[in-house]
Amino acid sequence: MKVLLDTHVWIWSLLEPERLSERLRRALREAPTGIYLSPVSVWETLVLARRGSLELEPDPLSWVEKALAVSGTRMAPLTHSIAIASETFADFPSRDPADRFLAATALVDGLVLATLDRALRAYPGVETIA
Repeated sequence: MKVLLDTHVWIWSLLEPERLSERLRRALREAPTGIYLSPVSVWETLVLARRGSLELEPDPLSWVEKALAVSGTRMAPLTHSIAIASETFADFPSRDPADRFLAATALVDGLVLATLDRALRAYPGVETIA
């Protein structure tokens, strides 16, 4: 199974792993072919920090750079196909553009999206793990 981390799952796995279910923590430990992170999640993390919704020490940029180095994730590239797919969802449950890109990345690249977002988990066609 290849797993794509939703932004909050990436952040929580590093800062507050107890917020993740045991099932999800086990899946992340045992993902045989890798755990992926989209550049969209890096961007979203920095946006949340800039807006004051997330405090990262010593500063957001340093935190993200260190987190990328220690988290062991592979980059899930943001491609033209993903951008196009992100705009083909009918009745997408979220207004957040990051959610669209993450769902499209999971679909295009055949990844399981690790998310606790109920709307994303309920969206047809996007395989998830919570």
